Amino acid sequence: MNAFDTAPLFRSAIGFDRLTRLIDTARAASEGPSYPPYNIEKTGEDAYVLTMAVAGFGPEDLEITAQDNVLVVSGKTAPVNEQERRYLHRGIAGRAFERRFVLADHIQVEGADLANGLLNVALKRQVPEALKPRRIAIGSAQPRQPVLEGKSESQLAA
Repeated sequence: MNAFDTAPLFRSAIGFDRLTRLIDTARAASEGPSYPPYNIEKTGEDAYVLTMAVAGFGPEDLEITAQDNVLVVSGKTAPVNEQERRYLHRGIAGRAFERRFVLADHIQVEGADLANGLLNVALKRQVPEALKPRRIAIGSAQPRQPVLEGKSESQLAA
């Protein structure tokens, strides 16, 4: 696959390095199969669940971190003495992994659970109140003082 050179796009742009990382992540994801397999499901207006098939990993073997709009899920299993085992067929991968997911702005990790070999990570978009659109009430204008022959009432009273 040809590498896409983003340098011309960013010659006069400052602070768009996140876009470059996003392009690199998309290119890496499309280059082949990924381990472990995962699903991303939209469960509500602003709610999502990331489900990863992590058979053979326990809660102590998994680590989830979120920083700078990137969610990282990694897994490491305790070393097993392979000489003591004789496999006739080995189809369950037990290798270490690290998967990165780029999160949209204001996506927060709400929690994670592990059940039946599936890791479920709950995500929710939580836009701060200061950034939400707000409706501005339109008030009625105060009635102006009537002007009589070029003079206001206050000038006439004097």
